[in-house]
Amino acid sequence: MAEIPRQGALGRFLRYLLVPEWLARRRFPEAALGRVEAAIAASETTHEGELRFVLEGCLPLAYALYPDGCRARARQLFADLRVWDTVHNSGVLIYLNLLDRQVEIVADRGIHARVEDGYWEGVCRRMEAAFQGGDFEGGTLAAIADITTVLRQHFPALKANPNELPDAPLVL
Repeated sequence: MAEIPRQGALGRFLRYLLVPEWLARRRFPEAALGRVEAAIAASETTHEGELRFVLEGCLPLAYALYPDGCRARARQLFADLRVWDTVHNSGVLIYLNLLDRQVEIVADRGIHARVEDGYWEGVCRRMEAAFQGGDFEGGTLAAIADITTVLRQHFPALKANPNELPDAPLVL
């Protein structure tokens, strides 16, 4: 991983030291997390994909010191949470770093082969734009709706569809 410029690394490091994670996580109270869980559950009844939503107050410092730390963290969680281990290789991880307001989406090979990277980037940027306006829940629910549309198109629910991954958001 490349090192970020000294001033950027110092600023991020100080922000991570001064802002407690609970303060960053306040953007998603329990009721909002429940609505995200319900949206994921409803989404998965319409396609054979699996969604996993992970939010973290701030990156662990080992990731925070690098410019692509958020992406690396999302990929690590994709592996650790076994989002790749679905019947149709159609798992999608939405990772949100609340302190930096960064979003990463990691799609398994089955869906990634059918959907261009630009699509996922667009979903991430729309979420980040909603977050800039203070609409964390709305931005997340809109992203789930966008991802549902593409999963329904490429992996429509054709038969009984077991739930392979938890629907509840994972808060780290």
